[in-house]
Amino acid sequence: MTDLEIARRVTLQPITKIAEKLGLDPDDIEQYGKYKAKLPLDKIDKEKGKNSKLILVSAISPTPAGEGKTTMSIGLSEGLNRLGKKTTVVLREPSLGPVFGIKGGATGGGYSQVLPMEDINLHFTGDFSAIEKAHNLLSALIDNNIQSKKTSLNLDPRTISWKRVVDINDRALRRIIVGLGGTTSGIPRETGFDITAASEIMAILCLAEDLQDLKRRLGNIFVGYTFDKKPIYARDLKAEGAMTALLKDAVKPNLVQTIEGNPAIIHGGPFANIAQGTNSVIATRMGMSFSEYTVTEAGFGFDLGAEKFFDIKCQSAGLSPSAVVLTTTIRALKYHGGAALDSLTEENLEALKKGIPNLEKHLENILQFNVKPVIAINRFTADSDAEIQMIQEFAESKGVAVALAEGWAKGGEGTLDLAQKVIDAAEAATEPFTPMYNWESDVKTKIETIATRIYGAEHVDYAAKAKKDLRTISNLGLDHLAICVAKTQKSLSDNPKLLGRPKDFIITVREIEIAAGAGFLIPITGNIMRMPGLPAHPASENIDIDADGNISGLF
Repeated sequence: MTDLEIARRVTLQPITKIAEKLGLDPDDIEQYGKYKAKLPLDKIDKEKGKNSKLILVSAISPTPAGEGKTTMSIGLSEGLNRLGKKTTVVLREPSLGPVFGIKGGATGGGYSQVLPMEDINLHFTGDFSAIEKAHNLLSALIDNNIQSKKTSLNLDPRTISWKRVVDINDRALRRIIVGLGGTTSGIPRETGFDITAASEIMAILCLAEDLQDLKRRLGNIFVGYTFDKKPIYARDLKAEGAMTALLKDAVKPNLVQTIEGNPAIIHGGPFANIAQGTNSVIATRMGMSFSEYTVTEAGFGFDLGAEKFFDIKCQSAGLSPSAVVLTTTIRALKYHGGAALDSLTEENLEALKKGIPNLEKHLENILQFNVKPVIAINRFTADSDAEIQMIQEFAESKGVAVALAEGWAKGGEGTLDLAQKVIDAAEAATEPFTPMYNWESDVKTKIETIATRIYGAEHVDYAAKAKKDLRTISNLGLDHLAICVAKTQKSLSDNPKLLGRPKDFIITVREIEIAAGAGFLIPITGNIMRMPGLPAHPASENIDIDADGNISGLF
């Protein structure tokens, strides 16, 4: 059966029943129909949350289709619940870009899914729309201020870095001209669109502690300079109040359920290759307030989402995971060992052996943060016993716990061994994680620390635009911000063609964007784009709906 067919066979429990498992009454939640709800922020209990063990699920460098971190996170939470540990899985919301693009939906797969699958993958509770509207409101206010003679801040259009966003992969919008059509249609200038998941509003919502912190961060968004070189922020446009008003419901985490009827909290959706790649601080705290174990995930490989999870989210919010699950697939290791994408279902021990150094590097990276890893082999039907044994023997040689996970095929029953090994690792954890860098270090030191220690680069080169951006950052007094590198997910390097564990390579920083509201700087490396394009045959070609409103083709 397809993921959608499996999801439709499940009899959903009313969301009030799921809330009861968290200890919440129907009056404590804000229902969005029968099977979805918003959780009010006053239900967060930071003191109770200190007793919850936070488990991060990450992955090795993925194939283009991804390696199943969401499926692994959900399956692990089911397994932990089966072992008597009150567990909540906390995930990001799907973006319509991948849903209609190459990867498909982001609600897990097989018998490890969050439901209602169609709602979550499409418009859900409208959070992405609210983020989009708040972002584009600021865009409109900027252009209006440039046009206005009465309230003008004297903004220099050439210095404005703020773009617009839309939650669709649309490469034609990357670079555009606005303000054409005459004197009443604005001042012509070059700008563009990013995908909503790359919006600074998305990053801010996912790092904010509460509504007032959200408003403060929105006001700190850097817009550009006046003609006399004065920096302008969103607060100078008096934008933060209206933007926060648009986000008053979006800031509340969403409660849904897993296939096995356990609570799942889904909130926010920044990509890890162009943003911080983790769900919101608020949602994580909410899960920890009600659970013995809280399972969350960070996008793409450990070098992207997980590094940002530790160095941005955890440092910002004072969180510390008890263990890291490294999602590993035999197909990805064979791909990184040189096997062609169309041959990954064939046994290939030679390619697998050549790809294992990629796994080795990610394990080394986890240990640099002083956290214990657990390898989870996400089993696919084509995996041979000999291939599985090779990874198990490698893990044993490194003294790392390893478990064969079959959450896709068996749900929680297929992750019991993994769940027990995660419990063992988490209960043995006694110290907080060690950050990769100090936020107070200079910008180049922070970038180079990530590039050399996490990616394995020899050194970092800065293009002329990046050097200019470094001077701008220093002049604005923003050197203390965290670093959120935008980099390809296909390689540990910034070159998607360098697979496996590349060495002696150079990371090239093209430019550095300022996300002062979110609290980080974005060095853009290689050819990474903040507005993805669609593949030749996008997933949308397979999506349809019948006369009764039944959707097909979602996966």
